[in-house]
Amino acid sequence: MEPPAVPSDRLDGWTLVAETTERPFEAGPVSVTAGTTRYERETAPPRPFFFASRLRITPDAGPNPALTRLVESRAREGFRDRLADREITDLARRDERHLDLDDPGASRATLTVFHGRCAVDGQRVPVEALLAVWEAGEYLLAGGAYPTGDGFEATRQDVLALVRGVRPPDAADGDDGVERSE
Repeated sequence: MEPPAVPSDRLDGWTLVAETTERPFEAGPVSVTAGTTRYERETAPPRPFFFASRLRITPDAGPNPALTRLVESRAREGFRDRLADREITDLARRDERHLDLDDPGASRATLTVFHGRCAVDGQRVPVEALLAVWEAGEYLLAGGAYPTGDGFEATRQDVLALVRGVRPPDAADGDDGVERSE
């Protein structure tokens, strides 16, 4: 499954490290398939990362308020699990707000902010993680995590700019500076 389009002009300093298709949920006739790309910055650990996912829900009922709440809830759970896999612990949900996106056909995203810590060389480094969920004819998720403190405010702004620019793959044409996978 093709992941969402990520604006290539905003990926300076980020390296594509994975492109996957997974089935994170299946129960009877209902399933969710996710096409995801993940990028990292080449820095000392913990490395900042950014991801963008596109969900296909079968059977297709189209986005609706009840399904949106369920997708947001499951996405937060899954994101917390992914952060734990990256050894980011002591997670606390700090904020939840709406985020405007660059795509005029998209809903406003629900942005959830988490704070946690990652053990690096015997020290506990503070980390902030962002998860945005929205619909643009289908459900899209994007976000990332990065160390906080001196020198990382630019990384936060970069992650937010990347999130704002994510679009469904079919919403982009070849002349808009959006990276596509074949």
